[in-house]
Amino acid sequence: MNSTVQFIVTYIGAMVKQDGDRELRRVPTGERAERKRVAITQAAREAFLRDGFDASVDDISARANVSKVTVYNHFGNKEALFNAVVREALDQALSGTLAEAQSHLDATTDDIRATLIVTAQSWVRGVTDPSVIALRNLVTGQLHRFPELGPAWRELGPGRFFPLLATVLDQLIQRGQLVIPDIEVAVIHLYGLTLYPHLVYSSYGAAIDEALADHLITTGVDMFLTYYCPPGPTGPGIDHQR
Repeated sequence: MNSTVQFIVTYIGAMVKQDGDRELRRVPTGERAERKRVAITQAAREAFLRDGFDASVDDISARANVSKVTVYNHFGNKEALFNAVVREALDQALSGTLAEAQSHLDATTDDIRATLIVTAQSWVRGVTDPSVIALRNLVTGQLHRFPELGPAWRELGPGRFFPLLATVLDQLIQRGQLVIPDIEVAVIHLYGLTLYPHLVYSSYGAAIDEALADHLITTGVDMFLTYYCPPGPTGPGIDHQR
């Protein structure tokens, strides 16, 4: 099993396990239960961003106007509630970004450079959303207590783009437009050149301005393609003056 398939299997397995845990807990269902769940996650998000993981379930339940028992019926424990808050916040911030990236990648033509640039711009917009940055900083602050939160954030944040990008890169390999011996490494290369600088800056409260961000993306994509394009005239032409 190659690294790409293994990654996707692991990712899907984690999601299935979460769904299985919910079934074993007999999570309340129905319209009324869903309204309570939304109220709980909204209250929890505000509490976690304000107080960190030290936010109390008593305070969250009071703000959601539900009992503490109801909170546990829905989520099992505070760790699961925190994960749900992170997951839903990332879904809200990144689902549109993922759809946009997918539309660009699905329409990939011979102009791989333009497609990857637009896709990377979508990633950066989503992952640098203020709410995503705030949650990332919160997760980072809790890693010493809950190390499992780091991988969870990675898979729900930047990692959610991996299966889509890996599939498209594999298609480009099959068409002879790229030569990539290890897709997982290639995706990390592309992230490192275009996306990760923003995460480094945000970790200490700074931000990359728009002009520099665009320059990082275009030159990062150029470096990626220079490394992975096949030799000879069949590879995508890279104009380094652009």
